[in-house]
Amino acid sequence: MKTVDTVAQDKMSALRAAIGRVVKGKDETIELAVVALIAEGHLLIEDVPGVGKTTLGHALARALDCNFHRIQFTSDLLPSDVLGVSVFNPKQNEFEFKPGPIFSNIVLADEINRTTPKTQSALLEAMNENQVTIENTTYPLPRPFMVLATQNPVEHHGTYPLPESQLDRFLMKIEVGYPNADAEKEILQRYTNGNYSQKLQPVLTPEDVLHLQSESRKVHINDKIVDYMIQVVHRTRHHADIELGISPRGTVALFRTSQALALVAGRGYVLPDDVKRAAFPVFEHRLGMVRSGGKGRRSAREVLEEILNEAKVPA
Repeated sequence: MKTVDTVAQDKMSALRAAIGRVVKGKDETIELAVVALIAEGHLLIEDVPGVGKTTLGHALARALDCNFHRIQFTSDLLPSDVLGVSVFNPKQNEFEFKPGPIFSNIVLADEINRTTPKTQSALLEAMNENQVTIENTTYPLPRPFMVLATQNPVEHHGTYPLPESQLDRFLMKIEVGYPNADAEKEILQRYTNGNYSQKLQPVLTPEDVLHLQSESRKVHINDKIVDYMIQVVHRTRHHADIELGISPRGTVALFRTSQALALVAGRGYVLPDDVKRAAFPVFEHRLGMVRSGGKGRRSAREVLEEILNEAKVPA
């Protein structure tokens, strides 16, 4: 069976280790963030305040020797504040385009649900096509390109929930969760030592990231496993508790995430377990659950677990 070359494994391990020096006790979450990067996707980090959403996004960006911008999304943020604006140059006697922070390799969209739908929609073309169109001119974005967005699910005052079309652009949605006792003790020790703002040294270049993304596309997926993926997707489209099933974009997201998971595990081939593991972060935010009816509403995770248990796993 095909395995991943040692150089690629070392680079992925170095990236996870670098992020782990800042984000303590969250190996699973860190691995999924790295998987999203390798799968050429965008990542939505949703959790309660203070658990390290921004810290995780910032650590991933700083561990890469890439151009990075953090945008604090607020209610008065305009699309031009994200994309850029044309300014008149009197010397040239013409308008000159000034690129916005979206023209970066890694963009951290902090509290994305605090800005208006008009500004949120400014990200759609960038996230889907790696380009932006301003005043009838299309500008390509740098490669690699990734949007890391954070949002708080419990505070609703002054927020604008992301529409389904925007959620579908995110490859995965993950949570950080509370740290365990040992990890929280390490966090407190940083403050005791005055080293709470630990600096990260870049461990991967843009070329390294592009190489890993290219390698992930070479990971083999057997036709039986592809059929298994499609079986799971079709079950979401015909389930009584699901109003909005998985789109073809979601199927592609599952395919690419499974490849990246296998690569991170050091394999050149995908297993059914990769598909099962990828299904939750890839599908949960895409499923539209039925909101009415006599029986109690079930969560997307519960229904997804049922679908995965019922789907026939290839031998």
